[in-house]
Amino acid sequence: MPEDIALQVQMPTDLRSKDKLGAFQLDNVSGKSRGIASLTVDIPSSHRSQGPEESRPPARWRTTEFLVYYLIAIIVLPWMIWVPISLSTSSHVNYPFYHSRLYPGWLFGRELDNSDSQYRSFRNNIPALSILAALFLILKFIYTKSVLRSLPEPPSHRLYLIPFFVTFSILMLSVLHGASIIKIFIILTMNYAIGSSCKGSKLGPLLTWVFNGAVLFTNERNSGYRFSSLHPSLEILDFIQGVYPRWHVSFNITMLRLVSFNMDYYWACNRVSEEDSGAYLTEKQRSNIAHPIDVYSYQNYVAYVLYSPLYIAGPIMTFNNFMWQLRRPIDIPGRTIIRYLVRFVISLLTMEFILHFMHVVAIKDAKAWPGDTPFELSMIGFWNLMIMWLKLLLPWRFFRLWSLASGIDPPENMVRCMVNNYSTLGFWRSWHRSYNLWIIRYIYIPLGGTKNATVTTVLIFSFVALWHDLSFKLLAWGWLVSLFILPELFASFLFPVSKYGQNWWYRHVCAAGGVLNILMMVSANLVGFVIGTDGMLYMVKKIFGSLEGLRFLVGACCCIFVGVQLMFEYREEEMRRGIYRRC
Repeated sequence: MPEDIALQVQMPTDLRSKDKLGAFQLDNVSGKSRGIASLTVDIPSSHRSQGPEESRPPARWRTTEFLVYYLIAIIVLPWMIWVPISLSTSSHVNYPFYHSRLYPGWLFGRELDNSDSQYRSFRNNIPALSILAALFLILKFIYTKSVLRSLPEPPSHRLYLIPFFVTFSILMLSVLHGASIIKIFIILTMNYAIGSSCKGSKLGPLLTWVFNGAVLFTNERNSGYRFSSLHPSLEILDFIQGVYPRWHVSFNITMLRLVSFNMDYYWACNRVSEEDSGAYLTEKQRSNIAHPIDVYSYQNYVAYVLYSPLYIAGPIMTFNNFMWQLRRPIDIPGRTIIRYLVRFVISLLTMEFILHFMHVVAIKDAKAWPGDTPFELSMIGFWNLMIMWLKLLLPWRFFRLWSLASGIDPPENMVRCMVNNYSTLGFWRSWHRSYNLWIIRYIYIPLGGTKNATVTTVLIFSFVALWHDLSFKLLAWGWLVSLFILPELFASFLFPVSKYGQNWWYRHVCAAGGVLNILMMVSANLVGFVIGTDGMLYMVKKIFGSLEGLRFLVGACCCIFVGVQLMFEYREEEMRRGIYRRC
């Protein structure tokens, strides 16, 4: 099944945590092609069948219709910013309910809402992580120089880095997890034994999935296990905890790499992949083209699974992609890394301003919203979602920056701002993209892809929810998302662009569909990651239980309609410039 028409899904992780505030164009760090892995952009539904080489409709930016849209945006956007700021002042009637969750800030005498535990763990450890990354890069530089001096001529590959990667990873995990590194290596070795012993047998994928599913379940139930539960004499090992003893929390990301290695090895044994032509490989080709069997060794496996820059939070790379970048290195210019560093700093400062001036996370956690209007409640939810997007973007960008500086180019996770999406499918393609690609390669296509779209979608979102947390709230999220995808699929079937795309009204019907998509996406994510089912029921009651709430809903739909029209035209502008993304 071609990847470009496959359904892609994902969801946020628990610190494994997503880019620029707004949609952006990314230069492939290899300098070989435009965008990451020929990153393509979601085309407005009214023109989805056209390519960049065809004539595009004339720009609408200066039309009377869009001048009206600009006027609405100029009024509404500042209001959306001011409302959460006004709710976050010490003079607000609900301030006493949540002020204990705030921290001393450093901007303009404001208090800081650092109450989100996931983001707090990253923010507070940025200095330590920066030192760790710098140490890794310095030691890698020294190691590389010493190796190259011992060789008669520079090699065309970087496989000589494998011993360094393995050694540094073992040292890092020993500091992070203490004696629990023994548990990690036991799991890694058992998984490798499954893949290497089954080789091309169909039993390999089955045992791989059963084993890794069981590991995730037992990790969750036993909180990473205790040595003393195996034998009382091992109890002393429980006291060697490391600086981050909860190794099982980040192991969900590691599990994806375990599956990737075994599945790539299985397909390599059966030669179910493209053939290597010896030319430059795109990101997609690096994932799809298998290596010689001897590349799937235990040392390479450990180097990939525990690769330090991506170990904690990703992004996720396939084993094939990782090894191709060592066997056939790509060029990552220094200016590209510097630009990426600048974007990270800008995103970090943006988050700091939001957390200093909008205390919506603390308000949400304390349920400090009695007396708030439906619009105020909606802004609490909206800015919580924006903070959730940023709190994932920042760790993912930090670790990808570290990886780029070390010479490995993993996929970009966030390729559009959260609010620059009108399509449910497009939203999931542009959020945690590396996980999307993993889902497509190892679950969606093997399950039949579009041949079993409905069943596959439900199974995938259920897996994604349970992969993050064994809770009903996230399982409800998975089922809601699966349900909310169906209207877009049916609409695409009933109103195909090939039949109706040239009608003047088609764009407006698509925009109305975009409004529905956005409302459903916001609702699902509020349930899954912000206020839960109880909070969502309270918000629904406030909106539909009064005339004021209904007026707000109508006004909100009109404003979202304007936003979708602007997104449509932005996609068209990307197409006019030759930027061709499928997300």
